[in-house]
Amino acid sequence: MKQIKTLLIAALFVLGANQTINAQAKTAHVDVSEIMAKMPAMLDAQNQLEKLSTTYDADYKKMVEEYQAKLKKYEAESSTVTDAVNGERSKEVQDMQKRIVDFRDNAQKELQQKESDIVKPLMEKVRASIQKVGKAKGFQYVLDGSSLLLADGPNITADVKKDLGF
Repeated sequence: MKQIKTLLIAALFVLGANQTINAQAKTAHVDVSEIMAKMPAMLDAQNQLEKLSTTYDADYKKMVEEYQAKLKKYEAESSTVTDAVNGERSKEVQDMQKRIVDFRDNAQKELQQKESDIVKPLMEKVRASIQKVGKAKGFQYVLDGSSLLLADGPNITADVKKDLGF
């Protein structure tokens, strides 16, 4: 009877240890930021965003230069014109300032929206690939390795890249 108890306890320990090993074996990690950074579609998207940003920057600089030139001209002529003209010019300068600030704010919003529109489908594609590779390799959990303090298990980043075609 005592031997059976000992045998049962030993069997439970072996089964418990086996479960722990199986649980660890079914967890992998992947570096999503590396995949996104090297993904050809993401590189194309970054180039598009950079071109758009450059265009906005050029337009913004042009508006600021026009504003500064007009302000300098008006300041130089302020003593030679009437108060009514100076009032109109002051209002015009304020309107230009508002247009510049509005342009900058709208450009930033448009860039953020464009980035979101481009990145979201790419992220979904990466997520689907991670799920596909993870399931094919028999993993129950796939964690993002960039946020892990210790990533000692299987790394499926290369497999996901291969699945995505790069």
